[in-house]
Amino acid sequence: MDTVTLRGVTLHYGDFGPSAGLPVLLIHGHPFDRTLWAPQVTALTEAGYRVVTPDLRGYGGSGVTPGQVLLADFADDLAALLDHLGIERAVVGGVSMGGQIAMEFHHRHPRRVRALVLSDTSAPAETAAGKDVRNRLADRLLAEGMGGYADEVIDKMLAAYNVTAMPRVAEHVLAMMRATDPRGAAAALRGRAERRDYRDTLPAVREPVLIIVGADDVYTPVTAAETIRDLVPQAVLTVVDGAGHLPGAERPDRFNAAMLDFLDTQVKARD
Repeated sequence: MDTVTLRGVTLHYGDFGPSAGLPVLLIHGHPFDRTLWAPQVTALTEAGYRVVTPDLRGYGGSGVTPGQVLLADFADDLAALLDHLGIERAVVGGVSMGGQIAMEFHHRHPRRVRALVLSDTSAPAETAAGKDVRNRLADRLLAEGMGGYADEVIDKMLAAYNVTAMPRVAEHVLAMMRATDPRGAAAALRGRAERRDYRDTLPAVREPVLIIVGADDVYTPVTAAETIRDLVPQAVLTVVDGAGHLPGAERPDRFNAAMLDFLDTQVKARD
């Protein structure tokens, strides 16, 4: 694990694989950390890719900014991290909130994106009711901590049947959620509530896009993935059976196969 101070915050990150490999930046969701991507790091580096996995501001080992952190703040942090690493352009992938950060990154830094990988995420702006839910949850996390919330949502983060069938995966996901600083989680929730509508920006994406979704995702179902696919000129959609909101953790072999095929046939083929 490496650390660097950028834009007023210390970021922890991993930088794996050959330095000359095609770079892939992977962005975790809420309320997780970079270790969520461990199966992808192994598969991609073995295939010769360079993989960068940061802990977002407020998550994992990175510094916390209380109050509100916008998706734009996360995106600019990541651009600064790529600058630090000497990476001009990268494949940018993210899951859930990380997918929305990837879309924001493309909006703000389009020339730095070689391709997008959007897993279990959604494009529309938050509704008024959704803003209220996120802000009330932020208040709750600050008051109560992460434990109760983690226990309540584990069977939505993973498909309910996988919580018992995959105890090591479930424990890892629970451990990440419980370890998250409530101030960081709350700040991200408040910022995410203010996100833009990416349905307005996705049609301008000209780079290859892979959309992956768990067949049994209850947070961002297959219909949300289909909406993104229909908006993007060069999009490929893969539905992962036997998975919920985190198919990269629940069904890593299927997730990795889809990602490697996309990188090999859609990204490298353009170089």
